[in-house]
Amino acid sequence: MVGTARMLLRLILVLAWTLPCMPVQAVFLSRPGQAKVRFAQIYWRGVALILGLRITVKGEVSPARPVVFIANHCSWIDIVALGSVLPGCFVAKGDIANWPFISWIAKLGRTIFVSRSKATVERERNGLSARLAAGDNIILFPEGTTSDGVRILPFQSSFLAIAQAPSNPVIQPVTIVYDQLDGLPVQRWDRPLISWYGDMDMASHYPGIARRKSLGATMIIDPAIVAGTFPNRKALSAALAERLTANAARLRQGRGAEPQVLAP
Repeated sequence: MVGTARMLLRLILVLAWTLPCMPVQAVFLSRPGQAKVRFAQIYWRGVALILGLRITVKGEVSPARPVVFIANHCSWIDIVALGSVLPGCFVAKGDIANWPFISWIAKLGRTIFVSRSKATVERERNGLSARLAAGDNIILFPEGTTSDGVRILPFQSSFLAIAQAPSNPVIQPVTIVYDQLDGLPVQRWDRPLISWYGDMDMASHYPGIARRKSLGATMIIDPAIVAGTFPNRKALSAALAERLTANAARLRQGRGAEPQVLAP
């Protein structure tokens, strides 16, 4: 009963926080400057607080602009965690643009929707390049979908094509692992509770997380990689996948990980 009451209260509080934030962000979107970026981070930090999500960050966001953040992805909770720390726009699959309510939040957060079909790939790539040229940072999930949280899926090197954009963005690897549940280390059997993948729907997944007292995550932000460090996007993709996989494995095993420079 306590867990159910906690879950319902959090849902009410998220709605109570979100509804007044939406018109504020809409105003910021109509104006130049970085207020829309900063306010989006404030919004996600509020959601994280309500959900009992505690984030330990190791490393620093690059001051260079623009930045393409490359992150692993296992749950909708990643959006809350990464959105509260990283000043950037998410890239999401196109069908999210049609989800009730969620799509409004995504659009106010300036999410870039892509279909990933061959027919639209060039147009979508140009759209991403235009965002980078305008000075926006982009948060990208090169796995292309969510994993089960026990492993990182193979990276799709095609996602790294924007690393060759004319704006010469820097690439910054970001690893996130959920390692605490109700103050105790997360075990392998806890992963399905946290991870959101396969044919899971958000409505049925949310209660399992929201009933718990707290969820802890560790985020490793490795130093940024300047354009041209790797000979091509396949080499870059392989190196990024290897680094994030190693970071995630160490964190899941409780061995800890520290930011490191990624070099060929």
